[in-house]
Amino acid sequence: MSAIRVREGKIELLDQRKLPTEMTYVDCPDWQAVAAAIKNMVVRGAPAIGAAAAYGMALAAGSLQGKERESLLAGLEEAARGLKATRPTAVNLAWAVERMMNFARSQKTENPSRLAELLWAEAEKIAAEDVVTNKKIGQHGAKLIPQKARILTHCNAGALATVDYGTALGVIRSAVEQGKEVTVFVDETRPYLQGSRLTAWELQQEGIPATLIADNMAGFLMQKGEIDLVIVGADRIAANGDVANKIGTYSLAVLAQAHKIPFYVAAPLSTFDLKIDSGSLIPIEERSARELTHFAGVQIAPSGIKCYNPAFDVTPAALITAIITETGIIKKPTAETINKFFAEQENVGD
Repeated sequence: MSAIRVREGKIELLDQRKLPTEMTYVDCPDWQAVAAAIKNMVVRGAPAIGAAAAYGMALAAGSLQGKERESLLAGLEEAARGLKATRPTAVNLAWAVERMMNFARSQKTENPSRLAELLWAEAEKIAAEDVVTNKKIGQHGAKLIPQKARILTHCNAGALATVDYGTALGVIRSAVEQGKEVTVFVDETRPYLQGSRLTAWELQQEGIPATLIADNMAGFLMQKGEIDLVIVGADRIAANGDVANKIGTYSLAVLAQAHKIPFYVAAPLSTFDLKIDSGSLIPIEERSARELTHFAGVQIAPSGIKCYNPAFDVTPAALITAIITETGIIKKPTAETINKFFAEQENVGD
């Protein structure tokens, strides 16, 4: 179920547009192909597109053989700009690209082939770290999952959205591995249906009990007392704890608060953007109107209708019970608690 495969010096990306009915991979021999795959939603999910972009940077280095160091770095800068421009909201993408670019600048070798090898190894390191990170998120988050929990999740924050294992679904997987019985309600997540196409499929593959619901059924289930907690992933988290995630997340957070249900966010530390004070400063990607007007290639809305299709919304920190990370849980996130949490991580590193 890996979203990213490495084969003979190139990467292959699982075409998530065709799931769950068809499982095929798209060859990406160069950074431009990786950028197109990210932009066109072949690969999606903040950690997954970050790892894919890291490999894209390594592929860019491989295509710049014979260049002098300055020209090579200039070519990498061009690739970095192209990759970062594909999807503006998910901060893991820019984080991974900048990490690769900084790594390239730090290497003293003048040999382009050697630099390409080193960048490929760094991309593999980013991918491997993601798997370890997700499993740690799962271990921390599983502590919050009670026995026989009825869990609502939104969009897809599983193995398909990461290199492997998942963030929000990783928490659910960890709870199941610990022997806890859970039931998952899966929002379809319109208009791109990441819940019904991807999350429902992942949970079936794992044998975890799941029930698919339409997005507008969540409040009804909460009202009936059939939801114990909500857990979602994140694409960017501001310094004050505001969270950008798939459109519809904010509505669930409001409903959860109204029904006194815990609302959890599972995300790696790389998803935090501490340079942004609040969620109001997070850029929100707007996608094609066709995602609203067509389904499986069939027109379902009148021609010429005006559409608004933001891919993400922002959930204020005040609506979030806790943020689950690979190094621990931030309860009742605020600028102060997040700043203290990161300061503690630095002290541990020292």
